[in-house]
Amino acid sequence: MIRKPFLLLLASFSLYSGLYAQSALQPDSASHFLQKGLAEKEAGRRLESLKHFEKATKYNNQDKAIIAELASAYLDLRRYPQACESFKQLEALGDQSAATSKQIMNLSFNLKQYDDALAYAAKLKKADPSEKVSYIIGKIQYEQENYGEAIRQLNQAAKEDPANAEVPYMIARSYADMQNFKQAIPFFQKALELDPGKNNWMYELGLIYYAIHDDKNSLKMIKMAGDNGYKKDNDYLENLGIAHLNAGNLEEGVGILNEILKKRPSDINILNMVAEAYYFKGKFEPAIDYWDRILEYDKENASALYMIGMSYQKKGEKEKGQRLCDKAIEMDPSLASLKQKKQMPGGL
Repeated sequence: MIRKPFLLLLASFSLYSGLYAQSALQPDSASHFLQKGLAEKEAGRRLESLKHFEKATKYNNQDKAIIAELASAYLDLRRYPQACESFKQLEALGDQSAATSKQIMNLSFNLKQYDDALAYAAKLKKADPSEKVSYIIGKIQYEQENYGEAIRQLNQAAKEDPANAEVPYMIARSYADMQNFKQAIPFFQKALELDPGKNNWMYELGLIYYAIHDDKNSLKMIKMAGDNGYKKDNDYLENLGIAHLNAGNLEEGVGILNEILKKRPSDINILNMVAEAYYFKGKFEPAIDYWDRILEYDKENASALYMIGMSYQKKGEKEKGQRLCDKAIEMDPSLASLKQKKQMPGGL
C-alpha cells in the first residue's frame, strides 16, 4: 500500500524534471546558436552566421539580440523581404529606436511598400527630429504620381541636403511628367551641375529640348550624352540623327540614319524621315529614291507615292508628278484634301 503513492510521486518528479530541463535547454540552445552565429559573422561567413541565427530563433524568438542579428544578416545578404519582417518583429519586441524605423522605412521603399515607408518616415522623424526624410517622402509621392506633393517635399529635401543631385533631378522628372518641359529644364541643369557625369540625365535633357523645339540645345545634350558613355543603340542614333536634321545638319543626320538602315533596311519610319529631310532641302532626286524604297517594301503606301509625285512637280516635271499624285489619291482618297491645300501627308 505504500508503493503506489511513492510511484506516483516519482512519476511527478520525473515529469517536472523533464519540463524544467526542456525549458532550461531553450535559452541555453538559443544562446549557443547566437554565439556560433556571432563567431561566423566575425569570421566574415555571413551565410553560415544566418543559419545559426535562424536556429536560435527556433528556441527563442522573443530575444531582441537574436532578432536584431537575424535582421542584420538578412540585410547583408540582400534578403530584403525577410530583413524587413525581422526589423518589424524587432520593433514589436520594443525596439522603437530611430535606427530600426529607418531600416524599415528604407526597406519598405525598396520593396515598393509605399504606405509602410511613409508611416515609418513619420516614426523616424518623431524618434529623431534631425533625420532628413523629405527626400524619400518626395520619391514616394513621385512614384504614386502625386507630382505636386512630390515637388513640395523635394524642395524641402533640397534645403536639407543641397549637394544631393537626385533631388533636382526628381523635381525635373516631376515637371516633365506633367508635360511642363520649360519648368523642368533648370532642375535638369542643376542636377547635372551637381553630378556632371550622369549621361542618362544629359540624354533626357536633350529630349526635353527636342520637345520644346530647341533644336540647338537638343543636339548639344544628345551628343554630350554619347560622348560621356551613353549607350549608342539604335534608339539613341535615331534621336541623334533627328537632332542633326532639326538643327539643319542634313548630311550628318542622313549619314547617321543610313547607319541604322544598314541594320533595319525596311524601317519605313526612318526611310520616310530621310526622304522628307532631302525634300525640305530641295534635293528631290534622293528624296524620290528613298520614297521608292518604301514602295519596294509596301506597294500600297499611297503617301510615299503621293510624295514622289510632289517631288516630280517640284523638279519641274509637273505632268508626271500630277499623274502620280492622282494615282495615290485613287489608292487613298483622303489624300485629296492635301492636294487642295498643297500639303504633305501629316499636315507638313
